[in-house]
Amino acid sequence: MKKFLAALLAAMLLPLGAMAETIVTSFYPIYIFALNLTEGVEGMEVRNLTAPDTGCLHDYQLQTGDMKKLATADAFLINGAGMESYLAGVMEAFPQLPVVDASVGIELLCTQEHDHDHEHDHSETNAHVWLDAENAQIMVRNLAEGLMAACPDKAEAIAANRDAYLTRLAALDEEITAALAELPRKDIVTFHEAFPYFANAYGLNVAAVVNREPSDSLSPARLAELVKLVRSLGVPPLFVEPQYEDMAAQTLARETGAKLYTLDPAVTGPEQNVPLTYYEDVMRANVQVLLTALGGE
Repeated sequence: MKKFLAALLAAMLLPLGAMAETIVTSFYPIYIFALNLTEGVEGMEVRNLTAPDTGCLHDYQLQTGDMKKLATADAFLINGAGMESYLAGVMEAFPQLPVVDASVGIELLCTQEHDHDHEHDHSETNAHVWLDAENAQIMVRNLAEGLMAACPDKAEAIAANRDAYLTRLAALDEEITAALAELPRKDIVTFHEAFPYFANAYGLNVAAVVNREPSDSLSPARLAELVKLVRSLGVPPLFVEPQYEDMAAQTLARETGAKLYTLDPAVTGPEQNVPLTYYEDVMRANVQVLLTALGGE
């Protein structure tokens, strides 16, 4: 602890350097949104706090390097909705740092109560709000407002980027809605609780979740419960995520004969040459997977 505090103090005393505004984002989806909002705006640098392969921030612990990034930040853009469990520590260490919560104004869902492991607190909110493209628009508006407040001299350029990005996201939302509207099947079984917002937005039903959190182990009793449920639903497809091991889902697939497909929650991506359309590209790829898995044309 003493070494960590010493490193933190050293980070806070680093020179700020150039006058360019440094925006730090908490993880990859927020990074993509911020890149779009700052595209072409001179004097702004966007840095992502976590490595691009980190994924969701389940139980993420801040590193010394993270604190160094935050020490030079002019604003910290977060997902909110409980995703950044370390946020209180950041605010204590950097009380003057503007924190912009992208989830403000979004109607939050609670984690599903399918898991009968009483060690879990089912009152927690589900933080995967960005996987509904309508929510993504709210998030982009919130982030833009925070950026314009932090960098008022760049507000006009940020607003122009916001409007252009919102137009694209609105088109994406309409496209997904139309593509999935007539699917003959609606039930899906997902690896963890990443997709309830997506399902709610686009008419799907998350019939079961293999693991509430990616790190959870699948007990024999839970496996038996899931096998019974999947069979009772007519063996819907199982969806794993590219960021996590899928042994539990593979076991469930072997026991039930269900087919495995991959849905990407858009929480990881390239570190260099990041396409500004990355979020849209992933969402469209997910639609194609769902059309194949659920019997669409």
